Amino acid sequence: MQPAASERAHATPTELRRVASLGELTGDGPFARSAGDVELVLLRTGSGQLRAFEGRCPHQGALLGEGELADGQLVCRNHRWRFDADSGQRDGGTQCLRACPIEVRGDDVLADVSALCDDGARQAATRQVRDLPGPATIPLLGNLLDLDIERLHLVMEDWAAEFGDAYQYSVGTRRIVAITNPAMHQEALRDRPERFRRWSNFEDVFDELSAHGVFSAEGTAWRPQRRLSMEALSHRHLRGFYGTLHTVATRLVRRLAADARGGEDIDVNELLKRFTVDVTTQLAFGHDVNTLEHGDGQSVLLRHLERIFPGLARRIMAPLPYWRWFKLPVDRELDRALVEVRSFLTSLVEEARARLEEYPVRKEKPTNFLEAMLVARDEHGQPFSVDTILGNAMQILLAGEDTTAHTLAWCVHELCERPDVVTALRAELDAVLGEKAVPGDIETAGRLSYASAIANEAMRLRPVAPFLGLEAIRDTTIGDIALGAGQRFVLLTRPPGVDAQHFATPTELVPERWLGRDGKASGDPAPAERGAHDVQVMLPFGSGPRICPGRSLALLEMRVVLTALYKEFELVRVGRASEVKEIFAFTMHPRGLFVRIKPRRRVA
Repeated sequence: MQPAASERAHATPTELRRVASLGELTGDGPFARSAGDVELVLLRTGSGQLRAFEGRCPHQGALLGEGELADGQLVCRNHRWRFDADSGQRDGGTQCLRACPIEVRGDDVLADVSALCDDGARQAATRQVRDLPGPATIPLLGNLLDLDIERLHLVMEDWAAEFGDAYQYSVGTRRIVAITNPAMHQEALRDRPERFRRWSNFEDVFDELSAHGVFSAEGTAWRPQRRLSMEALSHRHLRGFYGTLHTVATRLVRRLAADARGGEDIDVNELLKRFTVDVTTQLAFGHDVNTLEHGDGQSVLLRHLERIFPGLARRIMAPLPYWRWFKLPVDRELDRALVEVRSFLTSLVEEARARLEEYPVRKEKPTNFLEAMLVARDEHGQPFSVDTILGNAMQILLAGEDTTAHTLAWCVHELCERPDVVTALRAELDAVLGEKAVPGDIETAGRLSYASAIANEAMRLRPVAPFLGLEAIRDTTIGDIALGAGQRFVLLTRPPGVDAQHFATPTELVPERWLGRDGKASGDPAPAERGAHDVQVMLPFGSGPRICPGRSLALLEMRVVLTALYKEFELVRVGRASEVKEIFAFTMHPRGLFVRIKPRRRVA
């Protein structure tokens, strides 16, 4: 469709930048595009006019091009803010997206982004890193002797309680800033990739381990991979995913029934990782490993995966890359695990290539992430390299296995101490599902508000990403702290969520805080009589333009799994709650969480 004359704006050539070709903009959008460091969203209005707006949601900086158009409104994927497609005005709020003029020359779409290039007003720096408080250090070693990798998040949280919302510690001679201030968290996550990035050694470590992909990519390499990830895991595709999710959840119910008959102690985290691996491999790769029902034959894959995350954590946090000169036994184990997992993924890539050749229609409509990666092109119009495809496959497998499984395990841990919450959960499950053991369709799963509230509480109390490591790309500030180029800092994600300033009764599991007066899930603040409820301080999926692509799928999985666990079964803790320990291994998981499965006792 050629744009109408009214779509063209008068602007001097020096103000215009090419942002797309008309051939790329098929349909109404939205389309995520960029002009240098400026993010844009392009879309067509109901009258067919092409419009361009600032590309980040004014709420938390999510990329609006990853959202959807519905009923003449642009809907943000993150928290579902809605903006008029013609004016940019937010529905139900005062915010309005900034528009920029566009002009079409031949097949080129150009935009004047000068109005969006301001760096934003920032607080003047009044503190230097060297002036921040922090723990006492040892010459040359800094605080290395205090930084037990498995307890790293707990050590840093203890220091935050002692030194405040911004302090420094040292790894060798390198100073690192730790921050619990929520405003600084949002600033850092919104201003990626312009001012901040992940620690620079992230890319090096992931690349060495042949696991480089969208999670570790920075700069221009990140954008095309990000688009693929978000498209594959978009909110509109969840309905198509649900059949697979239902199948795996049904297998989980059968596995739980067998465990109930066996009467053995069950490692909850291990069981839930089997579930998430099964879901991830089917959805992302089109391959059914079925570790839930054929665990003995497939447990080798899980054991290999379990070695990779701790290995990543050790190498990223290491003061020196010693493994480049000599390798410890744990490094050799890591290498062997990587070889095996890469071999597994390589076989999946070959299967996917064969399917594409056998069924050419899939080249136009890929059925999973792996097929999409194989037919996609990068920013130069070239196919992605085999290493890039395998690296992204590795990252999706790792992320899909650990984060959701750990959060669900923490749900179980908390519920073992709260029979009253279990009773309320079962009341919802019985009312919504009737005799069914798992939700039959995505609409039914979406009605499980109390299950969602439990998951939110677990993510608040036990965030599986307890800190995020970033660094300044150039000399800049964060809050009132001056940061030099390359200055590393960490965002501690739990302290704001367990602070009475942000949540009433912050250390208690209170699912009701996430429900509106009608008992349904609500993204709005809880009724005032319930006290503080500041959801913006929580970062279970990150924030800003690099928010987790799998957020919607993970939340759906959590509702379904809580149903499978508690609709027909009782989970009885083995041992004491105090014996369960938080262990950091790139993500934070429970160690020592065992239960016995029993058929549910129903009250007449």
